[in-house]
Amino acid sequence: MKIGITLIILGIPIFLSGILFHLQGQGIVGPESSFMYYNPEWITYGLQIAFIGGLILGFGALLVITKKA
Repeated sequence: MKIGITLIILGIPIFLSGILFHLQGQGIVGPESSFMYYNPEWITYGLQIAFIGGLILGFGALLVITKKA
């Protein structure tokens, strides 16, 4: 169960970072001086990072749930 909790703790900031990067790429969040601001590449990068973080988070949650059952 320790590995599941570790994956959850690791997945949360990766997922949130991906969302932040996505929003910065769209120009919704962040300073205008950022290289990510209104940069279409970071819209895609942010989604990819959030997806990976979601996979890690989901796998960790699955491990925790299956160990309790």
